[in-house]
Amino acid sequence: MENLDKIQALIKERAEAEARLNLIPYDGSPEVKENSSGRYLYIRKRVAGKLTSKYVDVYSDDLYQLLLRNAREARELKKSIRKITRELAELGYTPGELPRDVLLNLDFARANMKSSIYDQAVLEGVSTTFPQTEDIIDNGTVNGMTASDVQKVLNLKHAWEFILDEDVVRADSDYYLLSHMAKLINEGFYSDGGRIRGVPVSIGGSSYIPPIPIESSVKEKISEIAEEKEGVDAAVKLCLYVMRTQVFIDGNKRAAVLFANHYLISQGLGLLVIPEREVPAFKKLLIEFYEKGDDKKISKFLKEKCWRKIG
Repeated sequence: MENLDKIQALIKERAEAEARLNLIPYDGSPEVKENSSGRYLYIRKRVAGKLTSKYVDVYSDDLYQLLLRNAREARELKKSIRKITRELAELGYTPGELPRDVLLNLDFARANMKSSIYDQAVLEGVSTTFPQTEDIIDNGTVNGMTASDVQKVLNLKHAWEFILDEDVVRADSDYYLLSHMAKLINEGFYSDGGRIRGVPVSIGGSSYIPPIPIESSVKEKISEIAEEKEGVDAAVKLCLYVMRTQVFIDGNKRAAVLFANHYLISQGLGLLVIPEREVPAFKKLLIEFYEKGDDKKISKFLKEKCWRKIG
C-alpha cells in the first residue's frame, strides 16, 4: 500500500513536470545572430539527432533573459522527469497498455483541447476570442488581453495537459486528483489554490451561501458518487457537486469541468464542455441549481447540450 501511494504521487508529479515543460514556449538554448540589418534571437536545440535553429525575434535584453530562464527551467524539468522515472522503475512500476477506447478518447480530447479551453475560458468570463486563446496556448502570450486573463488560459492549458497524461488517466478520479487540478487552475492567483476552502464565499447572482466544506465529507461524497453512478451520469454528478459545494476558494467551475472530463476520458466516454453558445442558458440553470439544490434540469442540459461523444 505504501509503495502504491508513493507510485501514484510520483506519477502525478511527473505528469505535472511534463505539463510544465509543454508550457514553455521556447525550449532550447538562445543564440544571437548578427547581419548587416541587426541582431536576432534564435533557439538552438537537437531534434531527432539533428541540431536545429528556430527564429524567435529581433534581439532585446529582456527577450534574451526570458529565453535563458526558459532554457534553465526546461533543463530542470527534464532532469526532474528523468529522476522520477528512475524512482518509478525502482518501485517496480511499469505502465500497462490503456484500453483502445480510452486511447481513442485521449486522441479526441487532445484534438479538441484548444476549443475546450476556449469554452471554459468564456464560461469563466475571460474576455478572449478563439484566435487569442489559440495564440496563448501556442506562444504563451497575446496582445489585447489582461495579464490575469492570459494567466487563466495558461493555467487551463497546464491543467488539461496534466489530465491528458496517460499515467494520470490511469489514476482514480478522487479528491486528491481534484485538489491538484484546482492548484494548477489557481496558480499565480493563490499560494495554495488546491487546498479546501476555509472561508465563507458568496456566489454572484445567487442568494445561496455554500457551507464551508469539510475535507472528510468531500472525500466521502466523491467516492459515493463514483460508486453509485456510472458513465456520463457519474461525470455530471461529480461536476455539479464540486460547483455547488464550492470546494476551493476559486476556480470551482473550471476544476469541476476538468474533473468530470478526467472521469469521462478514463472511461473512454467523450468530453463534457459547455459550448460558448450555451453559456447563458447554463448559467441560468446553474443559479437555479444553487438556489434549490435540484440537479434534474441542469443534469439533463449537460447531457444533451454539453456531452461530446466520440463518433
